[in-house]
Parts: sequence; structure tokens; C-alpha cells
Amino acid sequence: MKIFVTGATGFVGHHVAKALADGGADLRMLVRASSRLANLEGIRGDTVVGDLNKAESYAPALQGCDAVMHVAADYRLWIRDPETMYRANVDGTRDLLKLAREAHVRRVVYTSSVATMAFRTDGIVVNEDTPVSINDMVGHYKRSKFLAEQQAIAAAKDGQQVIILNPTTPIGPNDSKPTPTGRIFVDFLNRKFPAYVDTGLNLVDVSEIARTHVAALEAGKPGRRYILGGENLTLKQILDKMSAITGIPSPTTKIPFGIAATYAFFEEWFTGRIRGKEPRATLEEVRMGRKKMFASSARAQQELGFRIMPVYPAMRAAIEWFRANGYVK
Repeated sequence: MKIFVTGATGFVGHHVAKALADGGADLRMLVRASSRLANLEGIRGDTVVGDLNKAESYAPALQGCDAVMHVAADYRLWIRDPETMYRANVDGTRDLLKLAREAHVRRVVYTSSVATMAFRTDGIVVNEDTPVSINDMVGHYKRSKFLAEQQAIAAAKDGQQVIILNPTTPIGPNDSKPTPTGRIFVDFLNRKFPAYVDTGLNLVDVSEIARTHVAALEAGKPGRRYILGGENLTLKQILDKMSAITGIPSPTTKIPFGIAATYAFFEEWFTGRIRGKEPRATLEEVRMGRKKMFASSARAQQELGFRIMPVYPAMRAAIEWFRANGYVK
């Protein structure tokens, strides 16, 4: 099977591309001219230099492909120019779906995010059928992914075979950027996590996400959304698990959201706007943190054979990788 893959140089995309290649797929991997290619080492396949924002740069590479695996996304919780995020996540997805139709690509698997779900402050577990609208989206990343997902849903309604996967919070090795979640690990390892807020995440082993992407090529139902999650944990529980792995003390001070918001405001203003660097905390993160991102993966278990794995091994693998690759001072 010949598969066109976007995002293979990223965290989740690396693991998806590796799983596809290990399964015998013939890959064409879209990379930007500026992309670091270290995450592609050991993955069999060809690279196509192009940009999701320039459809003409990669359109020829779709010819003859049996499927598209669209994993690429601009995943940041702070950005100076939000329009670039919407162009990459929304316009890029719309254009890729259109070109895939024109090239008669049989199937498209689109990697969305659990961020498009409607979470609650009381920690009630949500699923794909929980009512949601654009008004539930906090910040540009969530809004852009929600709008991109709507493009995928609309394409499926028009007859295109598009399967939508919604990973929760992936954990594992090769988070080279790192992602916002990876930065939690890096900050903890560097003892820059003195306190915590009362929030919650669903952590999932990135290798199981990758395996299920492969399964979704055949088993996924067009137009369906599938949450791919693992363990629902509070932030304090996550920090305690990292402490058990590393021996680094877990913070014991819980910060009220009001204080966290004040700190984030000054970080955004001074570090972001004045110094031109990414702030360590953002108001968007604080607003997101008021809701516990607890989710159910029952549909993916039933229809895709997804497995809810203990997250402890994935956390250990992530920590070992960050230590081995110079992220810990």
C-alpha cells in the first residue's frame, strides 16, 4: 500500500510513520525544506519537500497513493500570529482533502485531537457523542483543530472516505520539539515545577496511538470520530508518577487558578511580547486547566481494536529519552 504521510517529523507522526513502514507500507512523507529530519532516521520511505500551505508543492506526490495519513498540525498554546495556525491546521487540511479526492485516493485518516471535545469542570468523562460547539473551544489551537475537524466531517458527508482519530495526551520517546505535554516532563526533570493546579489529563502511550492509526486504515468507518486515550489522571497524580520514576520530589503546593492566571498574564506580556520568546505559562493553558480533560475510548476499543495501556511504561520511556537526548540539565 502506498501512503502519503504528513507530520512524520513530529512526535505522533514519527511513531505513525514507523508503524506504517514496519508493516510494509510504501511511504511518501511530506517534509518542509526547513524540517529537521532526525525523527525520520530508520523509517523506510521517500521524502517529498513541500508545504501544506502551498498545495501545488505536494499535489503530484498524491498520484498513485492508496491512502493519506494526515498527522501534521501546528500544536502550540502560544503564538504571536494566530493566522498562521489557522492556515496550517484549517486551510491545510481542507486543501489536502480536496487534492486527495482529485487524485482518487481511496482512504484518508485524519489525526484530530481530543481538544475538539467539550470537557467539563466537574471531571465528568466525555465521549464522541458529547454535544460540542465552537463556543466550547478555548484558545486558537483548539479552535483551529475544531474547524479543521469540521472540514474532515464535511468531506465524509460528501462521500469521501475520511476517518477521524482524536488522540488525548500522547506520551513516549522522540518528543523532540517538545510538545506542550513534553514540556511538563522537561520542566519536572529540570526541577522547574514547584507547584501545580487542580486539573486533569488523559495520558496515552504514543505507540498504541500509532498502531491504531494503521488499524483505522481498514477498520475505521468514514465520518466517525474515535477518541484514543489511556488513563484519566489529575496533574498531581501525573507528577507523583514522575516522582516515583525519577526520585525527584513531587510538588506539594496547589496554586489557585487566580494566581496561576496572574502569573500567566505577566509571562505572556514580558516573555512573549517584550522578549519575543515563548512564555512558560499562558492564559490559554490556565483557562484550559479549569476543565479536566477526561475521556472515554470505548468506541475505538470496540471498532478499531484500540487497547487502553498502562501509562507508566510510556512515561518512563519518555523520561529516559529526554535524559538521553540532552533535555535535562
